[in-house]
Amino acid sequence: MTARINFYAASSAAIQALSALEVAVNKLGLEPSLLELVKLRASQINGCAYCVDLHTTDARKAGETDRRLHGVAVWRETPFFSERERAALAWTESLTQLSLTHAPDADYALIAAQFSDKEMVDLTLAISTINSWNRFGVGFRKMPAA
Repeated sequence: MTARINFYAASSAAIQALSALEVAVNKLGLEPSLLELVKLRASQINGCAYCVDLHTTDARKAGETDRRLHGVAVWRETPFFSERERAALAWTESLTQLSLTHAPDADYALIAAQFSDKEMVDLTLAISTINSWNRFGVGFRKMPAA
């Protein structure tokens, strides 16, 4: 694939706004390891090569194991994730594929059992934010470094 435009240069104000949202999400109090799993799973679903590379690298730097990172794509079939992480991954899939799932009650029940009301809102913002980044990455074909 060929990169399209450099969206950072094309509209620095837009990217500064999205970057500020990313900074805010990271300060809301959710576990950094959970956020990296959510970012990785949404990026896998959306096919954002740049973000998959970025969040895999960031998760490893934060101490995440290769085994769990490889298991994110098949998290339902592995024993590697806690109930809280499973709930977050299910909610991530539901919201990332919203037109297909319509955020089913079963997935909401999973997060409601593991997260406070505030945490559910914060998690939803984190999922929304990575989906926004993915739309830039995929839409403009941002490539990971070789």
